[in-house]
Amino acid sequence: GYSVDYVLVGGPFDATGVGEKESQQRIFVCRPEPGSAEEPCARQILTTLARQAYRGPVTPGEVDQLMALFAEGRADGSSFEHGIELALSGVLVAPRFLFRAPHVPDGGRPGEVYVLSDLDLASRLSFFVWSSIPDEELLTLAEEGVLSQPHVLAGQLSRMVADPKSRALVENFGGQWLHLRNVADWAPDPERYEDFEESLRYAFQQETELFLEHLIREDRSVLDLIDADYTFVNERLADFYGIDGVEGGYFRRVSLEGTNRGGVLTQASVLMVTSYPTRTSPVLRGKWVLENLLGAAPPPPPADVPALADVAETSPENLREALEQHRADPACSVCHARLDPLGFALESFDAVGRFRTTDDGVSIDDSGALPDGTVVDGPAGLRAVLMARRAEVVETLAEKLLTYAIGRGLEASDQPALREIRRRVESEDYRFSALVGGIVESVPFRMRRIPER
Repeated sequence: GYSVDYVLVGGPFDATGVGEKESQQRIFVCRPEPGSAEEPCARQILTTLARQAYRGPVTPGEVDQLMALFAEGRADGSSFEHGIELALSGVLVAPRFLFRAPHVPDGGRPGEVYVLSDLDLASRLSFFVWSSIPDEELLTLAEEGVLSQPHVLAGQLSRMVADPKSRALVENFGGQWLHLRNVADWAPDPERYEDFEESLRYAFQQETELFLEHLIREDRSVLDLIDADYTFVNERLADFYGIDGVEGGYFRRVSLEGTNRGGVLTQASVLMVTSYPTRTSPVLRGKWVLENLLGAAPPPPPADVPALADVAETSPENLREALEQHRADPACSVCHARLDPLGFALESFDAVGRFRTTDDGVSIDDSGALPDGTVVDGPAGLRAVLMARRAEVVETLAEKLLTYAIGRGLEASDQPALREIRRRVESEDYRFSALVGGIVESVPFRMRRIPER
């Protein structure tokens, strides 16, 4: 074999100046003229940086603190760039950068509710849609005090959702709500699911993220989450799903007509993270549906009830029998009568989301009945149940997205706002824009309560 002892790099030759990356160009909005004082340019750079990082106007005193760091770095590093570097480190550890502390009106009393200022609204809006700080346009409108005007706010929201940075909404909200963050670390039993490998793991996550991004970008109906007749696949995932005519590694939209799939519930990412490594779990899947789509999370199980065995030898048939015995206990039947039928409807998909009709030669039974007698017959039956309860689905989605947007758990006082958001979504053909617009215009998003001391 061979090894590399060292690498010698020569050049650049005939250089005319210091090369700058885009990030450096954005930081150094000016350069001091040779032989002239550096402080005016340094103050301009740091004022610009602090305004962006602190998400609002900065005081002369705040800039003076940064200028002191510049002077220290300038002396230690013997260059203008070193001075700016040390001052920038001060910006990045400043409380105004690290924390969002909304401005409380003068004379406000603990427990009093007030409307967020335009600057605080800009930050809340930006972190909601972009998971980042406001850009120049948003910040300028907030400083001018016009951001909260309805037509201005609506225009900014449309612009922000259309911006590529709204991909953060897919990755962060989707990662939390649909548990997509678990896909990267999930480890199905390699002996039972030997055809599962890293290219499928990647494809599972890509499918759901591309689906969500399409829903947002194209302003689709949020009910597509339940019954969309399309998805996004590459050749590897299409082969896994049994979809013909797809070649190549790139993802493209395909029809699901003639398959048993539709919506996020039958995407392999969700099916996998709601299973055990060795087998499917109607309980986990039913719980996921109740929590994330119907807003009716079951209480924790009684402490003295033994858990079902999580072993590879547990067949779907044996699992159904075990759950039926489990439900014989009145303490368990209260929850499992709602959980199990929803989960069993997805039993035709194994623990990595592959469609199956049998397991070890035994036919899969993917039917069940809810406590009110409603029959849930397979994935199509589950979609029908959820579409019949679309008001609950929309309100639950509004609850999840509003919680994400304002960064706190919702309370009983927030319920009227959720109902108002749901009614707006219903009146606007269930469009995603109606959902996000309803959230941004809601009382919990636009107002805040002064904390009790």
